[in-house]
Amino acid sequence: MEIVLDVALDPTLGCGQAHRWRKLEDGRWQGVVKNSVTTLRQTENGFEYEGSNRSDLLEYFRSEDDLAHIISKISEADPIVAGLSSRCPGLRILKQPEWECLATYVLATNVNVKRIAKMVESVCERYGTDLGERHAFPTPKQILDGKESIGECRLGFREPRFLQLAEGVENGDIDLESMKSMRYPKLVETLQEINGVGPKVADCVALFGFGKTEAFPVDIRIQKCVERMYGVSGNYRKVSEFGQNKFGIYAGYAQEFLYHSDFI
Repeated sequence: MEIVLDVALDPTLGCGQAHRWRKLEDGRWQGVVKNSVTTLRQTENGFEYEGSNRSDLLEYFRSEDDLAHIISKISEADPIVAGLSSRCPGLRILKQPEWECLATYVLATNVNVKRIAKMVESVCERYGTDLGERHAFPTPKQILDGKESIGECRLGFREPRFLQLAEGVENGDIDLESMKSMRYPKLVETLQEINGVGPKVADCVALFGFGKTEAFPVDIRIQKCVERMYGVSGNYRKVSEFGQNKFGIYAGYAQEFLYHSDFI
């Protein structure tokens, strides 16, 4: 079955937004969307899919985003991004499940993308529902029910905060449902009340989990990129606000092109 959509799988799934996708030897991508092992193959007009249902994939790839309009707006704001976006058509922001996105980004601190994927997969294999070839991302309860064996996942210093997060979501102290209706400033403020969530993780979760495309996450690569291209340097808030002010409601899309400027 095919979904017709303006999307390029390689940059979208391989750019580090989500950590459960693997590119197979035959060029297809395999991942887990919600509780389905999913295989995707790029086509001229979109992609063919197996495993997931159509509605879940349309939501996951943010099919409601008018990519042409978004690229037009951020390109009007900046010729650098205009050039980058023209060389990487079809790069999309993903809409990941809020719990999964938050939990994975709590693990994604002070470590490279390869290590993040390894930790996430170890958590899934240890606690997640067996789906055959892969495991689903575990619920907070599944993690807490087996927390005695968390050491086998080799999470390092992230282990206690990861368990604390699962406990907070499970007992309702961390209310992800209520966060869905929050505006961006309130959302990132609320997320940063969680142990292990700083400004960068909060912005990543706001963007990739809660769909706040005005978020402009800043890591070392973006910090260097913004300084090199725009002459702007300083602390996290200064650089992030620069991106938000320059690119507006679609700052998150601009950030993705800047993040991958060395590769496109």
